[in-house]
Amino acid sequence: MTEYKSEFLKTLDSRGFIKQVTHPAELDAYCATGTPAAYIGFDATADSLHVGSLLQIMMLRHFQRCGGKPVVLMGGGTTKVGDPTDKDKSRPLLTDEQIASNIAGIKKAFEPFLKFGDGPTDAIMVNNDDWLSKIGYVEFLRDYGVHFTINTMIKQETVERRLRNEQPYTFLEFNYMLLQAYDFLELHRRYGVRLQLGGSDQWGNIINGVELTRRVAGGEAYGLTSPLITTASGGKMGKTADGAVWLNADRKSPYEYWQFWRNTEDADVGRFLRLFTDLELGEIEALERLQGAEVNHAKIALANAATTLLHGANAASESAEAAKAVFGAGASADALPTVEVPQSELDAGMLVAAAFVAAGLAGSNGEARRLIKQGAAKVNDVLVSDQNGTLGAADLIDGAIKLSAGKKRHALVKAN
Repeated sequence: MTEYKSEFLKTLDSRGFIKQVTHPAELDAYCATGTPAAYIGFDATADSLHVGSLLQIMMLRHFQRCGGKPVVLMGGGTTKVGDPTDKDKSRPLLTDEQIASNIAGIKKAFEPFLKFGDGPTDAIMVNNDDWLSKIGYVEFLRDYGVHFTINTMIKQETVERRLRNEQPYTFLEFNYMLLQAYDFLELHRRYGVRLQLGGSDQWGNIINGVELTRRVAGGEAYGLTSPLITTASGGKMGKTADGAVWLNADRKSPYEYWQFWRNTEDADVGRFLRLFTDLELGEIEALERLQGAEVNHAKIALANAATTLLHGANAASESAEAAKAVFGAGASADALPTVEVPQSELDAGMLVAAAFVAAGLAGSNGEARRLIKQGAAKVNDVLVSDQNGTLGAADLIDGAIKLSAGKKRHALVKAN
């Protein structure tokens, strides 16, 4: 285990953020002196970010708190190409108007986590369309294409997998890695950025940017990635019966957001407290020592802390009180009809529709889907919109999942 000296890298290391690092000793020295600058890029493929991006936002938050200047790079230009990383097919191309609208929505997600302004450590948000839309194609190839080899590019996992499976990999997508690498160089020139942060799926792209910046600008450049987060049962982080867990309140209410964290699997609580809250490590370690039913106190602490960060303390408190009315002391859950299903079905992902049928709230999967379509189906008091949504172990609250059909018909699903 590397012994870091800078506050930033020590913080990331102790909380489980670090997967890969280039030039660790040089980066540690850079982060320990002056005002280091680092960036993460976010393509504008939707009008909100979701929990899958929260790990990256938290890294920028820690960076700023440790005296660094965060640069949030919006991919107004690269979104026009579409990041092929970890994708089995091309992303649909968006119009300029759609991209601009998405960027406006995404900006809202950063405001609770970072301080923006003109100060030395204040975060800034920039758009790579400002330079990518102005570069000449021939000049770009002449100046930067010589630093990339096809031999290396086709070895990247996404390219190799597409080619192996005989899936189309367009020349448009093939250019993405060059453009992302150029972003690093441009940010280095404009803002003195020397560090790119990202998820480990971006490692190849980050290395390209580090090497291009070092070769062309002769400057120091570094990369650091975080691990890709899955739940203890192997599920995708932020995936629920109702779809993605969005950060914007107009896409996912504070109560629904609170419930998402409250539903965390027992084995994930300590890890998520480290990654997604500002709680001190000593407090987290105390919460990790809780056993049995007391683990629920740690889950509530996680839900409160995570919701406070995004939506504020009042929203977290109101969400906790609302949840207590349903699941806390005095709730009438014991009086609800209860059905048991095999744990293996939940682990594999049980259709919400099938759960409604098993619980006697619908006569068939088709009837259950009609309930969902009509806005009359809820899971743990959260409206379900996806007719093909699934339930998993992460949806269990105190060992049960509450299903509601309309306002008066309720049932519990438990695993055996």
